[in-house]
Amino acid sequence: MVGVLRNRTYRRLFGAQVVALVGTGLLTVALGLLAFGLAGRDAGAVLGTALAIKMVAYVAVAPVVSALAERAPRRVVLVGADAIRAGVAVVLPFVGQVWQVYVLIFALQAASATFTPAFQAVIPAIVADETEYTAALSLSRLAYDMESLVSPVLAAGLLAVMSYHLLFVGTAMGFLASAGLVITTALPAVRVQRSVPLPQRITRGARFMFERPVLRGLLAMNLGVAAATALVLVNTVVYVRDMLGGSPTDVALALGCFGGGSMIAALAIPRLVTFIADRTLMLTGAALLPLGLLAAAGPAGSNWGALTATWILLGAGTSMINTLSARLLNAQSDPQIRPAVFAAQFSLSHACFLLTYPIAGWVGAASGQLAAAITLAVLATLAAATAAKAWPATTPSQRGAVPAQRR
Repeated sequence: MVGVLRNRTYRRLFGAQVVALVGTGLLTVALGLLAFGLAGRDAGAVLGTALAIKMVAYVAVAPVVSALAERAPRRVVLVGADAIRAGVAVVLPFVGQVWQVYVLIFALQAASATFTPAFQAVIPAIVADETEYTAALSLSRLAYDMESLVSPVLAAGLLAVMSYHLLFVGTAMGFLASAGLVITTALPAVRVQRSVPLPQRITRGARFMFERPVLRGLLAMNLGVAAATALVLVNTVVYVRDMLGGSPTDVALALGCFGGGSMIAALAIPRLVTFIADRTLMLTGAALLPLGLLAAAGPAGSNWGALTATWILLGAGTSMINTLSARLLNAQSDPQIRPAVFAAQFSLSHACFLLTYPIAGWVGAASGQLAAAITLAVLATLAAATAAKAWPATTPSQRGAVPAQRR
């Protein structure tokens, strides 16, 4: 899998992704401490609002910015997004009002909604070999999972010797390092159709996805991923601290199990896709999610072993979909429309969280974790069934490919 790192251009972009993720991880810790400094016991409400703002920025900004910036060089788009994120990180420790945090978080997340789809769309032009591209996707998934494990540890070490305000400096340095790697990397130009009106450019990525059976199946699977991820991110602390009587460290370990399951799947996928079809792997992941959510409604709430196994299962199921989603988008699109398609996937997949986060949090608080897990399990089941129906077994994942039974 690491063979793809022999590609110098990809290696530099992967390095940019890694250092940017480290910066994002430090920001997560620093933002929580800043919220507590501004709002005290109401810090949870501040962070909850910031999370909602993040989702709104992801959903609303990605397709619009992709359409506006599609004629700009990819390097300018990526470096500009990193520069904005670094600037916001530098300003954040000086704010004195909660509303200022909200404004800056929207600006930062809008920049992230610009960077991520543009970054994902340029990789296929750099890594043309399908096997290496799959390895690149797995490495990207591993980078996200490692960030969730490494950044809190790094932040804890830094906080032992410095104020949390200086974590924002580390965040800015991560984004600037990312920009430095991108700006020194030659990226291929993307040809665009200049006659297409702006409103059509904003919506064409979504329209493209809804028109194709394979991508309609992916859109359905996004809901299953959101259901599982929301339960884990929102309610792990409730499962561990309230239902199992664990410590704050146990919360981190439980989240680590989810990340570990994701990493196991990401490591296995490059080998699995050599003899198992993408559709089979992704629908298997989609089927694991309602099973894991049902387990969360049952034994996971009363037994440490069951919780660990369930979180690993949910992590693996989400990774089987997330890791291969970019491979589907690449196979189904051409270079001209690819940035718009990646932006649409980024936006529409995060839109699912606007439904699943409130279910996980509000239903869990009002009716208990059993009700929240069952509700999310129903959503994940409907998502898996819809995906299987929308993406027929006779429809190949690659455009223009010949179905297996006709070869």
